[in-house]
Amino acid sequence: MEEMVLTNEQVDILGEIANISMGNSATTLSLMVNRKVDITTPNVKVIKRSEALDDYEKTCIFVQIHYVKGLEGNNVLVLKEHDVKVMTDLMMGGDGTNTAGDISDLHLSAASEAMNQMMGTSATSLSSMLGVATDISTPIVNQIDVESIKVFEKMFDTTYDKFVKIAFRMTIADLIDSVMVQLYPTNFAEDMCNKFMDKGK
Repeated sequence: MEEMVLTNEQVDILGEIANISMGNSATTLSLMVNRKVDITTPNVKVIKRSEALDDYEKTCIFVQIHYVKGLEGNNVLVLKEHDVKVMTDLMMGGDGTNTAGDISDLHLSAASEAMNQMMGTSATSLSSMLGVATDISTPIVNQIDVESIKVFEKMFDTTYDKFVKIAFRMTIADLIDSVMVQLYPTNFAEDMCNKFMDKGK
C-alpha cells in the first residue's frame, strides 16, 4: 500500500487536535503532581521511522497507547528518563528532586498511571472533537535504548515508514523543562483527520 502524504490542512487539523487534547491532559497531570504543568502549542511534522528518536540520548521511556474504541491503531508517547523520575517523586508526595539511581518498576508504574490519566483525558477530548466515542487500553510502558529502533518498530501494527511526530514543550513548575513527543503512523493521522472533517460537515 502506498503511503500517504499529509496536506497542509491535515497538518493544521492534527495540530489543533493535539493542542486541545494535550492541553486538557496537562490539567490532569497538574492535579497528579500538585504542580503547575504547561504544554506548549505542538510542532507537527511527518518524519521517517528512523528519525523518531532524534531528540533523545541514551535511554528513554516509551508509553504505548492502543485505541480500543473510536479509532483503530496506536500511538506512542516518548518521555525522558529524568522527567519520569521527577514526575514519580511528585506523585509520591516528594518535592521532585529525588531523581538519583536507575529507573525502577516504581518509575515505570508511575509513568503508566500518569499517561493513562492524561491520555484518558485526551481520549475524552477526542470524542468531542471527532464526534465518535473514543477510548484507550491501559498503556504499555517500556524503557528502551535509543539505539534499539527494533523495539520501537515492534510497537506499531504497520510496516509504514512515515510517521507523524508531534513535539510539545512541557514544563512542570521549575523542575522540568523538556520535550514530550507523540508518534503515530500517517494512516492513523489520516483517519483522525477524516473523522474531524466529517464532523464539521
